[in-house]
Amino acid sequence: MPRPNGPSPITLHDVAREAGVSLATASRAINGSARRVRDDYRARVLAAAKRLNYKPNYAAQAVARGTTSTVGLLVGDVSDPYFSRIAAGVIEAADVAGLAVTMAATGRDAGRELDLVRTMAAQRPRIMIVAGSRIADNPDQPALIEELASLERSGGRVIMISQPVLPFRTVAMDNVAGARHLAEALAELGYRRFAVLRGGDALETSNERTRGFRDGLAAHGVELSEHRVISTEFTRDGGYSGALELIKDGTDDLELIFAVNDVMAVGAMSALRSAGLRPGIDIAVAGYDDIPTVQDVTPGLTTVGIPLADIGREAVRHALSAPTGPAGEMSIAWTAKSSVVIRESTPGVRS
Repeated sequence: MPRPNGPSPITLHDVAREAGVSLATASRAINGSARRVRDDYRARVLAAAKRLNYKPNYAAQAVARGTTSTVGLLVGDVSDPYFSRIAAGVIEAADVAGLAVTMAATGRDAGRELDLVRTMAAQRPRIMIVAGSRIADNPDQPALIEELASLERSGGRVIMISQPVLPFRTVAMDNVAGARHLAEALAELGYRRFAVLRGGDALETSNERTRGFRDGLAAHGVELSEHRVISTEFTRDGGYSGALELIKDGTDDLELIFAVNDVMAVGAMSALRSAGLRPGIDIAVAGYDDIPTVQDVTPGLTTVGIPLADIGREAVRHALSAPTGPAGEMSIAWTAKSSVVIRESTPGVRS
């Protein structure tokens, strides 16, 4: 806001002069301080700031304090309900703490993730949350670690929502165990001939869920044939194209398709219908994550439930709490519990 007699913006000096207090007192009254300001002084400063239409310089405050009152949230895909549910939990917890959330999507690209971390870190967020699968053999990982560590050294807090592999506090999910329990439950329903739709080899979440599913089948004496494991995009369209590939190879030896996330499973169900097959009747389908959408598709999708909103809330809660271990070491802040949810898409094998 310009001064009444010139183009220069109103400064905190002007507010202090108008209120008849020192610059330090005006700063404490407006910006907050551990040192208490007398109520009458605070009232005078706030009234002066209102009269002059003074706007605090939040960038300067960030430099002085080391952080802003923001949460930087990076997700893999903003259109994926998995990440939107996590984001909802983050926003809810941030609101309670009086923090604002800035969100960006990495597209599950390691280079873009690093660029976004650098951009967000320059804005000095109080908390940085990085949600999404780690990438195998990621050449950008050392630089990513250094950027996040630098943010912590400057007063910010870092929380990962991913595999517990980087030297920061992590909200973790046991993908291997969740997929193993799902495979065991499906084998107990009588299924023996499976196919898997998975993401690319670099995506650790996909690797873990595929490995866990394979282990669960093996525990029941069921072997997963390699030619029935299809690598495709980790999206609805990837599930659609992957299922069409399975159908093209023939379905006589196929009872159930497991897609390593729910959006892929929804795509697979659409592909089955386009080929004249009935999901849950001709070929069963299962997914992973239990996003809200799968309760409304027909048939209801069998999946592995994860408390996605709780994951977001716990990430903020642990970021705001004091670290319990030494800096520069990985620690698991909280582990999300998963549960198998059987629905109509896997009715079991009729004897």
